[in-house]
Amino acid sequence: MNIKKLNLILLITLTAGILSCNTPDKVISASDLDLSLEVTLQNSSGGVGKHFYKLPESTDFASIPQDPLNPLTKAKVELGKLLFHETGLAQNPKKGIGMNTYSCASCHHARAGFQACLPQGIGEGGVGFGSNGEGRQKNQGYAKNEIDVQPLRTPSAMNLAYQEVVLWNGQFGGTGINLGTEANWQSNGHPTETNKLGFEGIETQAIAGRKVHRLLIDKIFMSSVGNYQSLYEQAFTASSFNNAQELNKNGALAIAAYERTLLANESPFQLWLKGNYGAMTDFEKNGALLFFGKGNCASCHNGPSLANMEFHSLGMNDLSDGSYGGKEVVNVAANDGAHEGRGGFTKVVTDMFKFKVPQLYNLKDSPFYGHGASFTSIREVIQYKNKAIPENTNVVGARIDSSFTALNLTNEEIDLMTLFITNGLYDPNLERYTPESLPSGLGFPNNDTQTRIDLGF
Repeated sequence: MNIKKLNLILLITLTAGILSCNTPDKVISASDLDLSLEVTLQNSSGGVGKHFYKLPESTDFASIPQDPLNPLTKAKVELGKLLFHETGLAQNPKKGIGMNTYSCASCHHARAGFQACLPQGIGEGGVGFGSNGEGRQKNQGYAKNEIDVQPLRTPSAMNLAYQEVVLWNGQFGGTGINLGTEANWQSNGHPTETNKLGFEGIETQAIAGRKVHRLLIDKIFMSSVGNYQSLYEQAFTASSFNNAQELNKNGALAIAAYERTLLANESPFQLWLKGNYGAMTDFEKNGALLFFGKGNCASCHNGPSLANMEFHSLGMNDLSDGSYGGKEVVNVAANDGAHEGRGGFTKVVTDMFKFKVPQLYNLKDSPFYGHGASFTSIREVIQYKNKAIPENTNVVGARIDSSFTALNLTNEEIDLMTLFITNGLYDPNLERYTPESLPSGLGFPNNDTQTRIDLGF
């Protein structure tokens, strides 16, 4: 046994002894499997150890990464939680039937791990919800080009605090790795113009997304709806409710503040990191050993959110018009610049077809994976990476990352890794991030007639 592992055993034994003296509850001691996983995490974290992977509590604002231009406060986060779900912001629809029917949460809701549970999220122009968002469909009262959809799969809003720039191509964010891309921050109302405000990615996206998705925050602050004016005054020093631009920007900053608190800190892996050695099964622990070891997943999926700020070209298929397991996808042109990934934004040849590394928590809530929703199970994604054979015939040869090589995992090892990602990284209590009701009295995450039927309100 090496010295590092022996030291870990002594530390864990001492900690368990201290805990047993201070609590009547039974303490589950670390097994050899736990100790092996501790050593593996020590190596994959560059010597930091378990702490490297811990997500903070959602109320521990001092420990949550944040934009210095948008510091987190309880009042701001609470306001943002309401605005994120507020269908009353849907005041600028293309069609009158869309008024007050959609919200940010239409495409990023708790029941789908803050994804859409669809290959293509639908904002305005959608109806219904189903049980977990899978029942949302195109509204027949809309022409296809009037529906608010995007040309890639809706990314998760979970653990966004650890993303300096956001979206699959990282185009939102006026700091960090986007410094030097200023020539590509377009003007004349283009969403990337928002980067010029100097905020990080989450804040930039919230400000730009409000306009893209036809939401008006100022209207609800200027009105007498609920107690929004009072909530706004608590979150921001408001001298006037007549400046629409300021109200919209500050409302978006509140939404971004709330999004930074969406952390999967009650998942079994997170509980295990905090010392609850019974939080994961032995199968899940063995899957974690493979994930952080032989599977080499941590070369990209590392840190608290199991992601990073890198972009990689793995040859996955793009989203396209058609049916995905009975779910219709529309308005995706074959030559859409979004299919070029990071390169479509930076215009750098070596960035072409590279997409941002996604976070990995609560993936089983939404059965579509990859930027183009080309996979329908977590196991399929692992198998794809294990074989390392590109599925997109337009992205081959030199366009593929040199790191995309076969992993030589057995079927049993793939099963174990699937269990770890599916269950070990699953926070079962995301409803804690949703409001009990909205000040407007409207339903959420959607407020159309079919959604109200589906959700029983």
